[in-house]
Amino acid sequence: MKQKPPLPLSEYRKLSDEEVIHRYVHRHDAQAMNCLYERYSHLVLGVCFKYLRESEAAKDATQQIFIKLLEDLKRFEIIRFRSWLLQVVRNHCLMQLRQSLPVVKNTISLPENMEFEEEWHPLTEREVLLQELEAALDSLNEAQKTCIALFYIQKLTYSGISLNTGYSISQVKSYIQNGRRNLKLKLAHLINTAEKE
Repeated sequence: MKQKPPLPLSEYRKLSDEEVIHRYVHRHDAQAMNCLYERYSHLVLGVCFKYLRESEAAKDATQQIFIKLLEDLKRFEIIRFRSWLLQVVRNHCLMQLRQSLPVVKNTISLPENMEFEEEWHPLTEREVLLQELEAALDSLNEAQKTCIALFYIQKLTYSGISLNTGYSISQVKSYIQNGRRNLKLKLAHLINTAEKE
């Protein structure tokens, strides 16, 4: 039996996400993936940029996520695609950020110049620490969080951060200094717990 030709993209736009995914999974219709990409690539790119704070990294992550979807859509039964996709994007970006955190002698630590003198839990506690660190970063104000991320994760200089954000160099230094202090205060309970054990 001759396989039906794929619908034109304009017809796909009338279908629900679930109908589009069904055509991709069960009819191996590549046009269905083109439809999902057209429908969600801007959303994925925006979320990636929110986490990664760098346009090229966000573009690369977006491409990686959609390539991964080629297999994941066949493996999982997805009920609400948009919610599921956002969770996939979040997990991908957090993994990217986690891989950029320095790990020394089976312990997780922030960069040495953040002046954390205390030792951290062993690697077996790494996931808990990462979640605590993410929560602490999210609790900073937007300026501090942006400057901390650009300085420690993207490795930009003060002048580079100034060019990217529009803040003056003195403001950048101040946001990083205050952000470091606030992080240390928010994470102090982890250090105290480690010392008691």
